[in-house]
Amino acid sequence: MAQKKANEVEGWLARPDPSCRVVLIYGPDRGLVSERARAFITRSGFTPDDPFAVVRMDAAELDRDPGRLIDEAGTMPMFADRRLIWVRNAAGQKGLAEDVKILAADPPATSTLLIEAGDLKKGTGIRAIVESAKAAMALPCYADEGRSLDTLIDDELEKAGMSIAFEARQMLRSSLGGDRLASRSELEKLTLYADGAREIGVEDVSNAIGDVSAMSLDKVVDAVLAGDLDSFERSLGRAIAVGGQLQTILASALRQFHGLHLARSSMVDGKTAQAAVASMRPPVFFSRQKPMEAALQRWSVEDFARILSRLQVAVLESRKRPDLADALVRHVLLGITAERSSGKRRAG
Repeated sequence: MAQKKANEVEGWLARPDPSCRVVLIYGPDRGLVSERARAFITRSGFTPDDPFAVVRMDAAELDRDPGRLIDEAGTMPMFADRRLIWVRNAAGQKGLAEDVKILAADPPATSTLLIEAGDLKKGTGIRAIVESAKAAMALPCYADEGRSLDTLIDDELEKAGMSIAFEARQMLRSSLGGDRLASRSELEKLTLYADGAREIGVEDVSNAIGDVSAMSLDKVVDAVLAGDLDSFERSLGRAIAVGGQLQTILASALRQFHGLHLARSSMVDGKTAQAAVASMRPPVFFSRQKPMEAALQRWSVEDFARILSRLQVAVLESRKRPDLADALVRHVLLGITAERSSGKRRAG
């Protein structure tokens, strides 16, 4: 099969196989797709901005003009030995897939076809065509996590001559990974902020890329989970002070309790609370993991389902009665916190 696993892509790109005349780079991380496409271009001996050797085309445009891709791929280069046909924004275009099928079966002698695409379903369209062709290669790109995320952090910090403290790294990892280009941008911002420092600390990460509003919303949810009425009032006040609206806070609570409900459901099949929290997406910041593990151990699937129902009702009611929205949001969150608080006292 003409494909690589996610952990094999970098190795293949280090030395692209010149016999692969059709290369598909696809996946949900569009920044990583773009970065790897450029890596393939340069390592294959092309210059991305060379108008004589590199032809850029949009997938939607090609889909409206059947046969154009085949014509372009068959055009003899005038000022270079070979040409690169660079197609971007590919998805489920049927016309484009038909042209790719023809080129994959009979690759052009003097052209290489590079296709950038989003997340493609296995066994369908362009992905299926490329994966089954002999002179082609399909390279998946998924969001950075785990070891690949640490490698990205280390690469950028090494360029700046910096290291990073353990807790700062954990905080940083929770803020990165959705998109490769966005992650690199955040890392560059961090190194510029900490310019002159040998080691980056938690305060540097918080000040440079920390989302104060998001952190404030998390603290409100943490207070609800803990049943801490005093902390709830303080956290809610701070969240509002940094620009958070009560409806936004409610939406954050609904999203996080939905994640907790799914995590608690996974424990029915034997998964531990620690493993359940570790599997949550987006990843839970390390300082919040223990409180969430404790909540999963104390609350049942039914408890989380009831809370979700109350939060959903509050969302609907606040939309129907915008004049009472703030009061409704505060009431439902305070009520859940108070119930958790009374539950702790009974258990004690």
